[in-house]
Amino acid sequence: MDTEKVKRLVGIQVVDALVHSGMKLGLGTGSTAAHAVNRVGELLKAGSLGDIVVVPTSFQTVVACQRAGISLAALNDPAVDGRLDLTIDGADEVDPHWNLIKGGGAAMLIEKVVAQASERYCIMVHSSKLSSRLGEKAPVPVEIVPEALVTTTRRLESLGGKVELRMATKKAGPIISDHGNFILDVTFAEQFDSERLDAEIMMIPGVTANGIFTRRVDDLFIGHPDGRVEHKHR
Repeated sequence: MDTEKVKRLVGIQVVDALVHSGMKLGLGTGSTAAHAVNRVGELLKAGSLGDIVVVPTSFQTVVACQRAGISLAALNDPAVDGRLDLTIDGADEVDPHWNLIKGGGAAMLIEKVVAQASERYCIMVHSSKLSSRLGEKAPVPVEIVPEALVTTTRRLESLGGKVELRMATKKAGPIISDHGNFILDVTFAEQFDSERLDAEIMMIPGVTANGIFTRRVDDLFIGHPDGRVEHKHR
């Protein structure tokens, strides 16, 4: 089964298993999360879901939700009050301890805010995203204010990283995040302590977010090429 079909199966099964009426729900960013968005929209239109409040994690998710007919709220809205029952999101890499690298869609700042606001956090991935250590398959994205490009690059290199400014493919120049910032993709050849590196990166002046996620993952859904969807819970 091709990768996109597997992602669709995962998105559908996550929503069917975990989402119910009356929830305050965070919806993540990326190709797998988009299938979860579509499933929520389908169930709302069918009347199987109702009275849910949805908080998106990026402009990409906002557009996907609008196309799916899903009404949106913000974390600061009184109806949400900074608390979510569940957030569903994807990941670029998952290690054996369920630490994550996220940010392939340049949305890790709000993804991290929404994750921390959630009582239950669900990650869904294709099995190819599993790795023996963080950084094995994906670089660590770091969001920075543009004025800190040179100074942040030097500091990340001193931490052992190989730094590349993420460039756009359909416009001239670098990728710009939803908050008007640059994204650095940092490759680490050696294993690193996730919590320590996360803290060290966030201490660099000009950094607004990074893609190391150490928040506890409660549910992990893994889609396999043979069509199986594995649900692990803790």
